[in-house]
Amino acid sequence: MTDPAVRFERVTLDYGTRRIWSDLSLDIAPGAFVAILGPNGSGKTSLLRAILGLVAPSSGRIAVLGHPPRRGDPGIGYVPQHSSFDAELPFRGRDLVQLGVDGHRWGIGLPNASVRAQVDRALASVDAAHYADAPIGRLSGGEQQRLRIAQALVGDPALLLCDEPLANLDLRYQQTITDLVAAWRQRTGGTVLFVTHDVNPVLRLVDKVLFVVNGRWDAGTPDEVLTSERMSALYRSHVDVVRVHGRILVVGESTEAGFNLDEPHHVPVAVEHETPR
Repeated sequence: MTDPAVRFERVTLDYGTRRIWSDLSLDIAPGAFVAILGPNGSGKTSLLRAILGLVAPSSGRIAVLGHPPRRGDPGIGYVPQHSSFDAELPFRGRDLVQLGVDGHRWGIGLPNASVRAQVDRALASVDAAHYADAPIGRLSGGEQQRLRIAQALVGDPALLLCDEPLANLDLRYQQTITDLVAAWRQRTGGTVLFVTHDVNPVLRLVDKVLFVVNGRWDAGTPDEVLTSERMSALYRSHVDVVRVHGRILVVGESTEAGFNLDEPHHVPVAVEHETPR
């Protein structure tokens, strides 16, 4: 049998006296596309940080690509939450991508034909070569996000972690970024963990959903987890899950997460972006 790409065995994560999630047991198969959903502050980014070896669980065991989590794992590519660059920053798109090769050292590495070829391949894979030498702060949010994906892929990872890669992008660029990730997965057989506030842009790709709410969690296929019964149990409040024109909406009254569900929302109930911990 093939080992899971990621395995959680009864994992609990605490920050001081606050429990983020508890007793998480989950196997993620190689090549799977997993959407990680949940309200603000529920621990989605913390889960990625645990896989990256940046935080240690309070109890339980995590295995990533067959070994314990470790910082700087070359088998992992990471796409961080979107943030804008200063328009005057003297930094090119290809410089950002190259940090995926030599970012563990101070500054940009010296000219190297092998590294340049590696960076050029990554840029081509996301169709960003034509603006690779432009100042990164002058590029659109969607163009910058292409470069972040190229940076994550430049080291040929087996596992791609995406933390809200669609945030603040219009629908056209959401589709573009989703297609880039899907193409990489199809081309390489890699595994994708995709944190998002709205599952709909990636629903066609998702094999499994992990939903985390106030220390609780549920996992399964979208049809298994995204139901009124399962969502109501997670939120401990009545929640209706409605499917309209191929999209999934969640409608409810209130939750202990601290926000109202007075209006329909895309899955999961959308709030402001989670702050990385």
